[in-house]
Amino acid sequence: MNNFNYEHYHEKKDHVSENFPYNTYLCSIPLDFTQINTHWHEEVEFIIIKKGIGKVYVDLQPYQVNSGDIILILPGQLHAIQQLDDNSMEYENILFKPQLLYGNGRDFCTTQFLRPLFEDNFIVPSYITPALKDYTMLYSCIETIDVLRSNPSLGCELSIKGYLFNFFAILFKNNINIDTKKIHNKRAIKLKEILFFISSHYNESLTPEDTAKAVCFSTSHFMKFFKQHMGCTFTEYLNDYRLSISETLLSSTDKPILEISYEIGFTNLSYFNRLFKKKYGMSPRTYRNK
Repeated sequence: MNNFNYEHYHEKKDHVSENFPYNTYLCSIPLDFTQINTHWHEEVEFIIIKKGIGKVYVDLQPYQVNSGDIILILPGQLHAIQQLDDNSMEYENILFKPQLLYGNGRDFCTTQFLRPLFEDNFIVPSYITPALKDYTMLYSCIETIDVLRSNPSLGCELSIKGYLFNFFAILFKNNINIDTKKIHNKRAIKLKEILFFISSHYNESLTPEDTAKAVCFSTSHFMKFFKQHMGCTFTEYLNDYRLSISETLLSSTDKPILEISYEIGFTNLSYFNRLFKKKYGMSPRTYRNK
């Protein structure tokens, strides 16, 4: 597990502003963190690899990414980012809400193209590389948007929306199967069901048996499935999830440490202190004081 601070694997926090729901930021692996664990959110996301190599998962499908590659993540798709061996990677994140591009009422572009795309009714490439048809034009849209964001001027939001429309128009032209019905990734759906159950019951005395029963798995199959797709055991994941919640509570509330320990599901304060120190390199009290 890693030290990336997350609260929920279904991320509900806003990544974008209300006025113009679009945001972009840069990340570096391993300088910022070694990985971002499996999660999903309601925004559209581009991951643009600027330098180095790494690994990105989309709906549990692994991709070894290189400089120049683009990963397209649609709302609700599970995704994760990992360091590949000892390699470093720098990448740009672009996130925006689908509503940024939606028209009002019965807008043709919204009903025929954008809404079906963002609701996963079309087959769309997640991994966009120089080998993909029209890659140069697709990457050019991203580059132009970056320039607009770095040198904002009056009306630049109109241009950004225009180039996003252009990106998806190019993608539709040659790279989307518009005749297919919605295809469900059963493994990804089941994993989201598991993660949602844990996020709803993490503060209880939760066991692998409880979770397996809730998702209609045998315990042995559940533990194998979880380790295969999350890269850690159920207990490691649950403890790490609880610790991340505790980090937020320590920094944002005045609750006693014992109360926090019980609130996040640790009934043994010594055990909580030991796990917290192992992850963050200091005790909960020292962390709060700092």
